[in-house]
Amino acid sequence: MGLGGLMQARAAVAAKTGQSPENTSVVWLWLGGGPTHVETFDPKMSAPVEYRSVTGDVKTRIPGVALGGNFEKMAQVADKMAFVRSFHHGNSGHGGGTHWVMTGYNNRGIDSGGLPSRPSMGSIASKHRGPNHLETGMPTYIRVGGIGSDGPAFLGTPYAPFGTSGPARSNMTLQTNVGRLEDRRGLLTGLDRLRRTADRKGVVEGLNAFEQQAFNLVLGKAPLAFDLKREDPRTVAKYGGGLGSSLLMARRLCEAGCGFVTMSYGGWDMHSNIESSMNGRGPVVDRAVSAFVDDVAQRGLSDRILLVITGEFGRTPKINRNKGRDHWAPLSTLALAGGGLRMGQTVGESDAKVYRPKSDPVTPQDLMATVFHVLGIDQGIQFVDPGGRPVYMIEGGSPIPSLI
Repeated sequence: MGLGGLMQARAAVAAKTGQSPENTSVVWLWLGGGPTHVETFDPKMSAPVEYRSVTGDVKTRIPGVALGGNFEKMAQVADKMAFVRSFHHGNSGHGGGTHWVMTGYNNRGIDSGGLPSRPSMGSIASKHRGPNHLETGMPTYIRVGGIGSDGPAFLGTPYAPFGTSGPARSNMTLQTNVGRLEDRRGLLTGLDRLRRTADRKGVVEGLNAFEQQAFNLVLGKAPLAFDLKREDPRTVAKYGGGLGSSLLMARRLCEAGCGFVTMSYGGWDMHSNIESSMNGRGPVVDRAVSAFVDDVAQRGLSDRILLVITGEFGRTPKINRNKGRDHWAPLSTLALAGGGLRMGQTVGESDAKVYRPKSDPVTPQDLMATVFHVLGIDQGIQFVDPGGRPVYMIEGGSPIPSLI
C-alpha cells in the first residue's frame, strides 16, 4: 500500500511539472582509465609512426573511415554509429576528468579527495522524469557498473542510480507467496469497492490505479528485465559474457522503461605496452558493442536508445619510452549509436598528430546537450542548489549540430 502511495505522489509531481514517461533511453558505456583515442576510433595512419595506431586500422562501412585494428566487428556496423574525433576538455586527472565528462563541469578538487559538485546526467534524467517510470515502475536511472561522479550531488539521494546488485535489487525479487499477494490485492479491491459507493469524485478509483501499479512493479514484467535467463540463448551467445551480458541487460532494461543505464569496463590506463593491452581489451568491446548496435537496430529500437562510449580523457598521441601512452585531456575518445541521431559519419577532425581538435570541437557540455536532446530534457532546465538558488544544468553547450 505504501508503494502505491509513493507512485501516486510521484505522478502528482510529474503532472505538476509537466513530466511524462518519455520513451527514449541512454546506455552509457564508460571505458574507465582513459581510453586511447588513437587505437580506438582515430587511428591516424597518415601520421608519423610514433603517433599512429600501434594496432593498425580496419576499414569500415563508412567510405574513407577506419577504426583501430581491434574493432573489426564494429567496423561492420559503423554505418549505424558516429565517431567524434574532436571531443576534448582540460582536466587530465582521472577523478577530475571523470567529473567533467559525467556532469559537464570541471572539478579540480576531486583528485584531492573532494566530492562531486554537480549532478550526473543520469541523476538529472531521474529528477526530470521522476525516479520511476510512471507506467512500468522501472527505475529511471540504473547503474550496472559504478563510475566516479555518477551520482546526484545536490539533487539528493532519491535521484541516485538504482544498483543491479545488493539489497535494492534483491527487494525486487518476490519474497512473499504469490497467492498471499493476490489475496491482498483482492482485499484492497474489495475495500475500494466498498468505499467507492461513498466516493462520488473518483478519488478512490485513482488510488486503486496506483495500487495496481504498485503490485505490477513486483508481480509484473519489470523485474524480469534483470534476468538474462529470459532472453533468447542465441542472443546471449552473440553478446558473450562479461561486458556483453551487461549491454544485453541494458537493452532489456531500456525496453522495460529505464531511461539511463551506466556501466564501466575498466583497464584503459595504458602507460606501457599499449599494443598488448589493446589486444586484450579491444576485442571484448568490439564484440559487445557490435552485438548491441546490431540487436537494437534489428529490434527497431535505434530511435529510442542512444549508446554513448567514452572515458575520462584520451592518451598522449606520441608513444612513450614504455611503448604506452599517458593521460591526455585535449583529445578524447567518443562514439555514439542510435538515439534517433544521424549516424554513419565522423564528427570533427583531429590535427595531423592527433593532439587536438582541428575542426568542430565538441565539449562535455555539448555531449550533455546532445543527451538532453535525445531524452527530451529542455536545454534550459534548472534545479535548486544547496544555497537555495536555481542553477542551469547546462550553461555553455549545445547539441552536436551534425548529429541532430
